[in-house]
Amino acid sequence: MTGNPTLSPKTFTEAGRVMPGEAMTVQGTVNKTAILLLLTTVAAAYTWQLFWKGETAFANLWLMGGAIGGLIMAMITIFKKEWAGVTAPVYAVFEGLFIGGISSLFEKQFPGIVIQAVMLTFGTLAALLAAYTMGLIRASSGFRRGIFAATGGIAILYLVSMVLGLFHIQIPLIFGAGPVGILFSVAVVIIAALNLVIDFDFIESGAQQGAPKYLEWYGAFGLMVTLIWLYMEILRLLSKLNRR
Repeated sequence: MTGNPTLSPKTFTEAGRVMPGEAMTVQGTVNKTAILLLLTTVAAAYTWQLFWKGETAFANLWLMGGAIGGLIMAMITIFKKEWAGVTAPVYAVFEGLFIGGISSLFEKQFPGIVIQAVMLTFGTLAALLAAYTMGLIRASSGFRRGIFAATGGIAILYLVSMVLGLFHIQIPLIFGAGPVGILFSVAVVIIAALNLVIDFDFIESGAQQGAPKYLEWYGAFGLMVTLIWLYMEILRLLSKLNRR
């Protein structure tokens, strides 16, 4: 199993095989990931500049709309993989609107934090991709099980936190800027980063198995889900460090 809920061992095998010219490739997935990153960046720049212009109410609408829209498009993409060529770009735009708003709020409180988070996110991506390409790290079955369990635990913890938040109850320590909170964020960043390795492995496997071309968009979507999660966790970690 994979820690990333968008990619599973059956994602590519269930789609069947096609002729070589119609099959997905790693390079095709990389190209589509670049397109999604561009769409996310452009949308993020829009809500970012709204906040900095002082149009907070309008910007908040886009932020919330991006969060809700991104979740809806993610679910549609997961259940209708063949639609990924349309839904993945729309997901990227929605997530960009959300990320741009959130990032501007962090930046106003801690100047310089966003560029640090962006550099660390892409630095982590580059380092793990290089390590994976050179064979220094591989997604063995034990590795996948461990990351899946850890990712699932984090998801449950966040869900519980959201539910408790509705009743104005906060889980102590882990979301604070103390040593426990910082160690928790470091652990989550590591888990999020290691999900990238599993994503690389599944995309490579899909290309080797001759999966349909539309799964290039789906593979790119899966990578974007992990990258956005990693960026948000790094941003959260940096904010804790800045509050100390």
